[in-house]
Amino acid sequence: MSNRTFPDLNPPPRILLGAGPSNVHPRVYQAMMTPILGHLDPDFLHIMDETKDLLRAVFRTQNEETIAVSGTGSAGMEAAVANLIEPGERAVVCINGFFGDRIAEMASRYGAEVTRVEAEWGRIIEAEAVEAALKAVGPTKVVAIVHAETSTGVLQPLDDIVRLAHEHDALLLVDTVTSLGGCEVAVDGWGIDACHSASQKCLSCPPGMAPLTFSPRAADALRGRETKVRSWYLDMTLLDNYWGGKRAYHHTAPMTMVYALREGLRLVLEEGLEARVGRHQRNGQALWAGLEAMGLTLHAQEGYRLPVLTTVRIPEGIEDVKLRRALLYEHNIEIAGGLGPLAGKVWRIGLMGVASSAENVLAVLAALEQELSAQGFRLEKGAGVAAADRLLGSP
Repeated sequence: MSNRTFPDLNPPPRILLGAGPSNVHPRVYQAMMTPILGHLDPDFLHIMDETKDLLRAVFRTQNEETIAVSGTGSAGMEAAVANLIEPGERAVVCINGFFGDRIAEMASRYGAEVTRVEAEWGRIIEAEAVEAALKAVGPTKVVAIVHAETSTGVLQPLDDIVRLAHEHDALLLVDTVTSLGGCEVAVDGWGIDACHSASQKCLSCPPGMAPLTFSPRAADALRGRETKVRSWYLDMTLLDNYWGGKRAYHHTAPMTMVYALREGLRLVLEEGLEARVGRHQRNGQALWAGLEAMGLTLHAQEGYRLPVLTTVRIPEGIEDVKLRRALLYEHNIEIAGGLGPLAGKVWRIGLMGVASSAENVLAVLAALEQELSAQGFRLEKGAGVAAADRLLGSP
């Protein structure tokens, strides 16, 4: 046995401007310090009920089947897929980035006959392509799409996709992991049937909870299954018995994470959904203006850019990892590199939740200018910060 001693835990307080997690709001940390209760303690069950009500308000839904899965955003994604797909059923999955591809992989593992509707990473899924797929494959159980594609910075319009799914009697599954709490999301108003998200992005909580809501149509499909849900842990019928009226034991809930999610949702509603979306939009636009003023090129399709997560192309001759390490160790700022075919080609800069601030926009632009200049990239000194500041100073 080693006699090595370990120091007290003291990680650096980074400015997290990557693809997630984002910085946690101080009030969320405070909520996590409150006493642990038993998972069936009446007071904890009341906290769960309040969390469900808060989730409905932020999802903008009246869905009874609204819970938070104990797990990260991928657990919420898998729960949505697992509960709606039975072996042999058809799923049309829209793929224009890393996370659309993940949905397709999950659906395939649960036995779906998957039809992939693909677009270039950085562009939206066109409704005409979805329509053609639905007509070609015949009866379809689920159409799945990512609202805010974290790998590409694209914000997907959903109106036509919703219409087409319902015209073909399919359920629409939407990933809002990166958009909930930072972009407009209206589950009932848009007609979304299944919607999952995550706690660690625009909700300003640590990773570990995955909000999930099912419409009455989706709930009916779940109740009408001919086979059991293949995942015991993610079976919505079992989870809803714990989160709902029966209060039947399913698993030991992560109490501190429920506390965190509850507080994060309270903060969203205190700020106001419209004001919060406006803040993220304003800061995103300021970042875009600053990056372009520095001579950089935004990657995502113009008119469909995600304000909470910006992809910017890495200039020729600039060393990706070297620059990101310099930002981390010299400026205490984390940004993310590209995924999949965009690895080494783009940076991903997140402005999510409490981290979406004017101060962070200006800080990351100033740091990028310094480190790009150090690698020989020619730019006008101060142009990025000045361009962003002009927008941030507007009424």
